[in-house]
Amino acid sequence: MTMQGWQFWIDRGGTFTDIVARRPDGQLVVHKLLSENPERYADAPIQGIRDLLGIPADAPIPAEQIAGVKMGTTVATNALLERKGDRTLLLITQGFRDALRIGYQNRPNIFARQIILPEMLYERVIEVDERLSAQGEVLASFRPMETGLVEELQDAYAAGIRSCAIVFLHGYRYPDHERQAADLARQIGFTQVSTSHEVSPLMKLVSRGDTTVVDAYLSPILRRYVDRVAGELGVSADSSRETLQPKLFFMQSNGGLTDAALFQGKDSILSGPAGGIVGAVKTSQQAGFAKIIGFDMGGTSTDVSHFSGEYERTFETEVAGVRLRAPMMSIHTVAAGGGSICQFDGARYRVGPASAGAHPGPACYRKGGPLTVTDCNVMLGKIQPQFFPAVFGPNGDLPLDAEVVRQQFAALAAEISASTGDARLPEQVAEGFLAIAIEKMASAIKKISIQRGYDITEYTLCCFGGAGGQHACRIAESLGMTQIFLHPYAGVLSAYGIGLADVTTIREQAVEARLTQAQMPELERMLTELAIAARTDLQQQGIAAESDAPLQSDAQIQIRPKAHLRYEGTDSALIVGYGDLGAMHEQFEQLYRQRYGFVMEHKPLIVEAVSVEAIHASDVKTGGLDKEIQTNGLANSAATLSIPSSMPAATVSMYTGGTAYDTPIYQREELKAGDRLHGPALIIESTGTNVIEPGWTAELTTDGTLVIRKDEGGRMKDEWGSDSSLIPHPLSLAPDPVLLEIFNNLFMAIAEEMGITLQNTSYSVNIKERLDFSCAIFDQQGQLVANAPHIPVHLGSMSENVRALIAAKGDTIKPGDVYVSNNPYNGGTHLPDITVITPVFQPGNRDGVTEYWSDGEPESVPPSPSPPLSPS
Repeated sequence: MTMQGWQFWIDRGGTFTDIVARRPDGQLVVHKLLSENPERYADAPIQGIRDLLGIPADAPIPAEQIAGVKMGTTVATNALLERKGDRTLLLITQGFRDALRIGYQNRPNIFARQIILPEMLYERVIEVDERLSAQGEVLASFRPMETGLVEELQDAYAAGIRSCAIVFLHGYRYPDHERQAADLARQIGFTQVSTSHEVSPLMKLVSRGDTTVVDAYLSPILRRYVDRVAGELGVSADSSRETLQPKLFFMQSNGGLTDAALFQGKDSILSGPAGGIVGAVKTSQQAGFAKIIGFDMGGTSTDVSHFSGEYERTFETEVAGVRLRAPMMSIHTVAAGGGSICQFDGARYRVGPASAGAHPGPACYRKGGPLTVTDCNVMLGKIQPQFFPAVFGPNGDLPLDAEVVRQQFAALAAEISASTGDARLPEQVAEGFLAIAIEKMASAIKKISIQRGYDITEYTLCCFGGAGGQHACRIAESLGMTQIFLHPYAGVLSAYGIGLADVTTIREQAVEARLTQAQMPELERMLTELAIAARTDLQQQGIAAESDAPLQSDAQIQIRPKAHLRYEGTDSALIVGYGDLGAMHEQFEQLYRQRYGFVMEHKPLIVEAVSVEAIHASDVKTGGLDKEIQTNGLANSAATLSIPSSMPAATVSMYTGGTAYDTPIYQREELKAGDRLHGPALIIESTGTNVIEPGWTAELTTDGTLVIRKDEGGRMKDEWGSDSSLIPHPLSLAPDPVLLEIFNNLFMAIAEEMGITLQNTSYSVNIKERLDFSCAIFDQQGQLVANAPHIPVHLGSMSENVRALIAAKGDTIKPGDVYVSNNPYNGGTHLPDITVITPVFQPGNRDGVTEYWSDGEPESVPPSPSPPLSPS
């Protein structure tokens, strides 16, 4: 089918901007360029469009050639991280001036000596003399003239502030006062007014307030960026217009597209990563994989996600010290990407969290950057400069600098040997850093899968991102997974996913009532109102419904009503499909048991909120890849080689698992359906390198996808959680600097998981909000092995408790035992300190280092200053 013009699907990431363009004849073109290159262009997406259309920088872009642009952008995310949003005024109920600053009293870095609080997004606060009760009773009426509110707003406006966030107590349920304040602010001249009942109509003042402030803080930044993009495209981006020509859409954090005129700050935080999940899910489903773990590794960080039939979303998260209550794709991010800096701290190898970014980038980028994960792969031969885009150096035409990488790793190996006596080859040093990065990323996947009760061995690892294919086999080995899926556009799958995404809107409303049969009509009424509002959002984007029934799906709009349920007294809601009362109960208990391992059969359920998702399905399909083409703006010098599928383009040395292998290199576009490549092998494509490790076999399918499977009897990670090649000799007494860091991360992850479970199942505000508890792991002597970043006051007493239990119970302790102690003479600081101690044994072995103690100590009242063993 011939299209009327070009379509551009763009993901502007932290390091690279990826563009997948569909030409008027339906063929696809891939383009990749640095997100920041101020010497050569001002804006990467616009420059990419110019490159593909062949338009010089001083010529206007011909709008008539473009049918649509769909974009995910980090503009708002960067503004939030760097605190470069618009100057913002906060209006809040009198007496709550500092509520958002105080938050929940939890400290982000509990062990920091110098506490650096996140910078607040608002510049000024005006306390408004108004108040509504939780039941809607007017305790103090809204009187702007009598209370001086008008003068304070005028003063803020005169100071140059144009953005206003309005957050009143109980405003999510009773919005009249917020509406009146918003009308007044607009009359005075504020150009951006965000109200909490519109931005986040949910309970909890702090997170609702933060979300509203974020929207006010970022929306003007987004609007200016949208205006600039639209201006370059030669169209108007007036927000009063319902449509733009060419059509300009932006990706939202919830995984759906929205018209540029409706794009809001609160919905922009995960704009790019959400496209990756959509791309992973839709391409995996096309290939026949129903359960996937999404693994998106880029230059700065790695995003992991879980899919088993339905997109997972979270309605409460924290980004850059700001608590947000808005629907977002459930993505777990870890600071381990291709640009993560590798360094030795004198005792351990460290990877991240700092990143070299695009400037200066890894050492091999020829900009004087530090050693990074990317450099590790260059050192090991897993990235070959002659098969990597030659875009480096002053003129952007030089290959990666492998020589400087070898020099720096040789120097680092000498430094490590001098400091610790641990003599390793530079390749072994690089592999050690890589092993740490692999474990960090594998731990992130465990958090969104195994820790939630999913059997990860039933899943396919869907790898994408510029660096995903380089680490796919190692990640799968670490997790015990046996199948990997790599789409032809895996290197730009976030951009491709943005092109495949549906137009989506989500409306939500707080309920806070028991789930009973008597409550069902009210829930039905609320869902109907939300569905009408959601349909209206889509209609503003030119999508007309075919059905008049608000909750009924039709060919144009799918309606998905949901109920957010939790046990009475707890704070962690689980989302179920709205329907029959019994069915919702059953679905909730199934999800709760899977997540936490138990249910509370006679505990009432609370409907925290209801939501409606309205979807207009994309008309872009994933099939037909054999009719599409790939080119790359970062020209690959080897991309034009014509090599039979059975013959490698070259053979190089690759170091992996402690061994150097002669490794063939294949061009993916030269492979034919049915070709099978046994590892070790490298498969090069225009958007990335795929490393096939020994013990794995890659097969190209008939639809052009690459499926990598574990060989029967192939090498897998051993029980200790590390490659056997990295385990030191049994007679070695010196601590291994690689394993020291790996096991530190593994034990920390266990302790943190204990804390998350305690927090999510707790009834106490002291625990679930203030996080007044501690979790730790101890060895068989009661010595601390690892502790999560919780309240430090408990740690000393916890160790004493464990030692006292070992001394008292000794040989009678057996697997399955759980001990509860509040004895202040055994280490507790006072009677309300309740310590829960669980012995953990390696199967079949109760002796030696394989026995550990998990210890969780919830605190019910503030701790006593009395030290352990004190009689008072």
